[in-house]
Amino acid sequence: MTPAVDGLVLTLVLGLVFLFLQGVEYKNARFDISDGVFGSTFYLLTGFHGMHVLVGWIFLATAFVRLGVGHLTSSRHLGYEMAIWYWHFVDVIWVFLFFAVYVWGTHPPGPLLAWVAASR
Repeated sequence: MTPAVDGLVLTLVLGLVFLFLQGVEYKNARFDISDGVFGSTFYLLTGFHGMHVLVGWIFLATAFVRLGVGHLTSSRHLGYEMAIWYWHFVDVIWVFLFFAVYVWGTHPPGPLLAWVAASR
């Protein structure tokens, strides 16, 4: 296999693992969407992100099939490149969501945030 195929297979597998773990997290959560601001924000943000992961996964799976049947070449690969850009955009958004939901959302605010809140 080529490095493109190897990397794409690994990415598709990890995308499915991410979606599976998100489903496990939703099933085992001790709160739901109607449990105040955190619950509704949590499900809105992570659910919207999960939907984009699914769309990106379908986009990459389509590129994988096209790569396998020879539709993509070194000069004709715009769809594959757009799938990669989309996937990386979703990755970057996850970094911010992880910080906001899992780090900042579950700990008391630090000194800087406490200062900002006190100055209002």
